[in-house]
Amino acid sequence: MLRFTMRTSYLIGLLLASSFLLAQTEFSAEIVDTQKPGTPAQAKVYFGKDKIRLDPLGGNRMGAIIMNLTTQTFTALMAQQHMYMEMPVQMASQRVAYNFFRTGDAESACADWMQVVKNKGGTCHKAGSETVNGRDTVKYETTNANGDSGTFWLDSKLRFAVKWKSKNGGGELRNIQEGTQPASLFEIPAGFTKTDVGGMMQRPQ
Repeated sequence: MLRFTMRTSYLIGLLLASSFLLAQTEFSAEIVDTQKPGTPAQAKVYFGKDKIRLDPLGGNRMGAIIMNLTTQTFTALMAQQHMYMEMPVQMASQRVAYNFFRTGDAESACADWMQVVKNKGGTCHKAGSETVNGRDTVKYETTNANGDSGTFWLDSKLRFAVKWKSKNGGGELRNIQEGTQPASLFEIPAGFTKTDVGGMMQRPQ
C-alpha cells in the first residue's frame, strides 16, 4: 500500500539535511512522466523552506508523503485510516521513488551532485543552458558510481532539477508556481493517530 514507484525518478539524488537545501524559494509543481507522451501528472509536490510534500494523483491509493529535510524523516499520511507513520530515510528511499536534487549554485552543481553516496566515484559536467517549459535551466550530464549515465536540468532561479532523463526513463516538473506554501501542508492533520510498519502489515488492505 505504501509503495509508490515511478521510473522517471531514477536520476535525481536525494539530498537531506544539507545547508544549501534550506531557505530556498518555495514553490509547488506537478511531476510528469515524459517517457510516455500524453501521460498525465503523477503527483503534486510542494516545496517549503525545509520540507517537501508529495501528493499522488490519478487514483493512487497511497496518501501524502511529507519529507522533513532538517530531521531527515519521512511521514506517510493515510487519509482513509486517519493514521500516519514515520519512516527513517533508509526505509523511505525504498518505498518512495521520487528523489530530488537541489544545489547551492545552479552554474556549478557538480560538487553537490557528487556528495550523494551513489554518485561518489562518478562523473559530472555542465553541458550548456536550455529553456525548459519557459524556465531558464543549466544542463548537466552525469555518470554515477555504477556507470549509469543520465542528464538533468537545473532551474537557474529555483536551483532545483526541473527535468531529468536516464536509460530508465525521464520526467519533468510542470506548472511551477512560486510562492510561500501553507504550513498546514507539512503538518500531521488533527485526529490522525500514529502507527508503525508492523501495525500496517497486520491490517487488512
